[in-house]
Amino acid sequence: MPQPKLSKLELKIMEALWAKGPSSVREIQESFPAKRRPAYTTVQTMVYRLEAKNALKRTKKIGNAHIFEALVSKTAAHRKLIDEVLGLFGGRAQPLMAHLIESGQLTLADIEDARKALREPAKKE
Repeated sequence: MPQPKLSKLELKIMEALWAKGPSSVREIQESFPAKRRPAYTTVQTMVYRLEAKNALKRTKKIGNAHIFEALVSKTAAHRKLIDEVLGLFGGRAQPLMAHLIESGQLTLADIEDARKALREPAKKE
């Protein structure tokens, strides 16, 4: 099944579900910082859109509140996002890596982790 494209707010809602597990719209809304908390109806609309995209589903109903659960994993959503960013560079990682290095956001530990990941496929073959 193809992974849905998620907007910034949709991704934040999914982050709340990944962190808290199955939650109501109110619980999702309350997971946002108070100063930048979207309105309840905004979160509700976005949750229904995510449900239509098959990114989450209703698992049960408690009183009037529906409980929602993520169908898309955090890893799958992040991979989709990274693939979209790489697509902006023609699929090449070099411009992205150069920016991370120049901005100081890429650490030596990150580079070592990348080296280990590059060696793993060679071991499997």
